[in-house]
Amino acid sequence: MSARFAPPRTLFRLACLSAALGLGGVLASPAVLAQAAAYAEREFRVPAGPLSTALGQFGAQSGLLVASAPSLTDGVASPGVQGAMSSQEALRRLLAGTGLEAEPSRQGGWRLRRAGQSVTLAPVTVTGNYARLPADSYTAPDLTIGKFPERMKDIPQSVSVITRQRMDDQVMTSLPDAINNTTGMVGVQGVGLGIAINARGFPVDMLQYDGVALLRNSYSLGNWEQESMAFYERAEILRGAAGLLQGAGSPGGAVNLVRKRGGDETAVVVTGKVGSWDHYGLQLDAGSPLNAEGTLRGRVVLDEDRSHSYTDYVWNRTRNLYAALDYDLTADTTVGFGVANRDSRGRPMIVGLPRYADGSDIGLPRSTFTGSTWNRSHNEQTTFFADLEHRFNQDWRLKLAGAAMNESNTTAHQRAVGPVNADGSGLDYGDFGVDFTGRQRGADLSLLGRFELFGMKQEIVAGASVSRYTTNDRFARAWTSGGNIFDIDHHRPWQDIDTIADRGVETRSRYKIEQQGLYGTWRVKPTDALTLIGGGRVGWYDFLYEDVGGYASTSKANGKFIPYVGIVYALNPAWSLYTSYSTVFEPQTARSVDGGMLKPVEGKNYEAGIKGELADGRLNVSLAVFQYLHKNRAVNDYEAGFACDGWYCSRASGKVRSQGFEAEASGEVVPGLELFAGYTYNTTKYLSDPDYEGQVFNTWTPKHLLRLWANYRLPGSLNRLSVGAGTQSQSHTLASDRSFTLPGFTVWNARVAYKASSELTVALNVNNLFDKKYYIPSYNSATSNNHYGDPRNIMLTFQYAPKF
Repeated sequence: MSARFAPPRTLFRLACLSAALGLGGVLASPAVLAQAAAYAEREFRVPAGPLSTALGQFGAQSGLLVASAPSLTDGVASPGVQGAMSSQEALRRLLAGTGLEAEPSRQGGWRLRRAGQSVTLAPVTVTGNYARLPADSYTAPDLTIGKFPERMKDIPQSVSVITRQRMDDQVMTSLPDAINNTTGMVGVQGVGLGIAINARGFPVDMLQYDGVALLRNSYSLGNWEQESMAFYERAEILRGAAGLLQGAGSPGGAVNLVRKRGGDETAVVVTGKVGSWDHYGLQLDAGSPLNAEGTLRGRVVLDEDRSHSYTDYVWNRTRNLYAALDYDLTADTTVGFGVANRDSRGRPMIVGLPRYADGSDIGLPRSTFTGSTWNRSHNEQTTFFADLEHRFNQDWRLKLAGAAMNESNTTAHQRAVGPVNADGSGLDYGDFGVDFTGRQRGADLSLLGRFELFGMKQEIVAGASVSRYTTNDRFARAWTSGGNIFDIDHHRPWQDIDTIADRGVETRSRYKIEQQGLYGTWRVKPTDALTLIGGGRVGWYDFLYEDVGGYASTSKANGKFIPYVGIVYALNPAWSLYTSYSTVFEPQTARSVDGGMLKPVEGKNYEAGIKGELADGRLNVSLAVFQYLHKNRAVNDYEAGFACDGWYCSRASGKVRSQGFEAEASGEVVPGLELFAGYTYNTTKYLSDPDYEGQVFNTWTPKHLLRLWANYRLPGSLNRLSVGAGTQSQSHTLASDRSFTLPGFTVWNARVAYKASSELTVALNVNNLFDKKYYIPSYNSATSNNHYGDPRNIMLTFQYAPKF
């Protein structure tokens, strides 16, 4: 299903103008009582009892914070509340007879005060399941990956969240850590230092930064989706076609990184760590109101991490700096700014280990280094964030967000590439020099509106987005034969990109990739239990790659329409059935025998399942079945012969299928026990292909994949102690060149933590508890790119959070 429209040259500016002028003239702008999310009708089940307990349950069920001084709630009882109503009405009933009332806060929740009191309260504490420093749960009340807050059970696709608490418990410091601990996700080790993210057999090419999508899975030996997580409060991950959210090239899903911001209270966390292989780290994370009114809030993160490796000669040093400000221009309008800088330097081993010519494992020690002592790398990434949100009234709000990233990746390194013979000979040394620079720019404008029409509750989200990626790249390589894998020369003459270019091959090139899109969804509730969702995106895509040698590759898509349909049926307040259908398109650069570009790959994503929100919102569970069909994939046109520059041309006839099911549970199972458990069964297959028909399509996707982690705080007199354990387990996969099979593996991790005081926690993590020796998914081949997983290692962490 597709439609074509004239490409708008000033798409984003027109959308901004129409929103600012048209909507501004139509909608009234009274003071906001709370965030629009607070006015969505929900089912509340809060029994009568102590007011502090009732407010906690209200916070968990509404996903909104309530701030109060302890002196106001001590000894006060609440009548409770039952039934479907807005959060505002539910809170009013909770406070009936208490002598207290609620006033709106900047964050979209409320502050308590004595009835009739008009002054701002003294320092407060926050009640409810709301993001703090750090977060305190393995789940979240609402996700913003769909532009505005939605409960997980109301999103008709598979979604997961990696919270700050779970990142801290498992010492996840980078995006690869988070991805490889998420249901259905595979972080494939790249040719460089980062990863290529895959879900359900397809890539996740773009990352969202607070809803602004930027292209990140671009070829760069310095960094493939290697973000530091020090800047982010949580990661929201959607699996399945995400073209509605991001446009072209989003077949696997979407990852939204939600950045840290200052809150209503001063909060400081100092974290120190020491671990295996001389691993040391220190981080300061502080946030606070910056004026007496609390209308200006700030957050800073200073993070330093240094480590050697189980691999000989390898070391790394990463420094992360972050600052953010949020300011309430008025009670209705908030503006936010942030800047993050990641600076990483080290001596890496790139492309890993070779294998024997028949694909069999050489069995080298995990400490084997194939590089030279002059191997070096430097990745610097600076990202600027800005957003503006205006709340017209209780039902309508507008958000404009932007992100800009400047990144440089430089490296000079030696590779040792096979395949090798039985005596270790046959090794080639490759000297590589890389100097890549990239600039990302993106913006997103979105409008949320809630209203009632023909007796039905309705909600619309409409928006526009733009993104642009440009690079200026230099790449050089030179080869030397005659090496032996059992006697690697780590001290060959020092090299840089210029000396390598002088004796080898040099390429200078650039990318320019632009996307624009208009999107919208419309949710209608014909009954209280049934929600119908329809929407789509019209997108424009323009791709250019060219080098100084005169080679150029282009691809375009104009006015491509991506439909989206979903149904959510609430069986009761806790459980919902859902189904959804969406499409995605991927422009191709391959050429046909007549010289024209192939039409884009088109994908159709079908999903159905059941979701539950249990224990007053503290536990989310889901079960989903899915099927994904892709057609028009480029395949070799053998009938045309070597008609395209001495090689085969292409034709758009390839078809593949991915299907399976997955189950997930995240949150508090019983008091004190936080759990994240996700299992995925997934098969991928070529349905039509001249070379691989009937074979596995995505060689990185295991048929069985389990992600499990649980942390339990002991009860009673032992409640200062908590223990955790989990596993990453998967079945076998194929090498990228299909010459051998990578065995499956199961790796166990464990943790024990002791809360020495109300401010200090000490924790010990042991990863790969049983010292499993295994290979991780990569661009594995008989020649190179075989990487061992980390051996057993420990990390001792000290976290100090002073009270203010």
